[in-house]
Amino acid sequence: MEKPVSLSKTDGIALVTLNRPKAYNAFDLDMVRLAADTLIELALDPGVTGVVISGEGKAFCAGGDLRWISGCGENYGAAFHELAARYHQAILEIRRMPKPVVAAINGFAAGGGFSLALACDFRVMEASASLKQAYTSNGLSIDGGGTYALPRLVGTAKALEIAAFDEPINAEKALSWGMVTEVVGDGDGMNRALEMIRQINKGSLSSFAASKKLITDSLNTPFETQLENERDLLSWAADQPDGREGIAAFLEKRKPVFGNL
Repeated sequence: MEKPVSLSKTDGIALVTLNRPKAYNAFDLDMVRLAADTLIELALDPGVTGVVISGEGKAFCAGGDLRWISGCGENYGAAFHELAARYHQAILEIRRMPKPVVAAINGFAAGGGFSLALACDFRVMEASASLKQAYTSNGLSIDGGGTYALPRLVGTAKALEIAAFDEPINAEKALSWGMVTEVVGDGDGMNRALEMIRQINKGSLSSFAASKKLITDSLNTPFETQLENERDLLSWAADQPDGREGIAAFLEKRKPVFGNL
């Protein structure tokens, strides 16, 4: 029996594939547990320099599996409470991971799949793919950090519009609204996501890690605290091999050669 999340690696980049194509990669408890465990493993693996998340088949991810929820008895709230706990662990691992994480949106991303894509550092969306928050159309509220990421990407008014009317968002709109990083042709999402991580890896991974943490934390940090955080991580980065190499290269008027690992 195939696992609901598959993992492969190429050139130090991990490819995480949501693998329930018959259910449009909707997630049940087993799937989110495995997704969270996989992301924890990748965050700690020194041989992994970046992660691409995609979906098997026609969808990126259809979100929480409502058929699974309905099979948990009458207490839907308890089932969502447990499912969201595991799902949110996966989201936190993406945001905390000191490595680039790219969503390769190969089909529709709805509900929890919508929030999952927004949680990634970058989003490459194929031309025929679509986004839909979907929660409110099913009488539910948004989870997976969607209410945190969405207004910061598109603004409060547009985020509320998306929540209230829940219209499908095509690739052209998603790009113009700042929801995705880039739109590519159908079938090209994975390759472009890999290229993006390889480009980042030509630079300093320790510098990226510090920048990601500072930018993420800044959204909920007082200004004075943010300044102290910046000072601490600047000092940390300067003492890393990449920091020392970058300074030496500047002084010697040459291009730096970063090691990353």
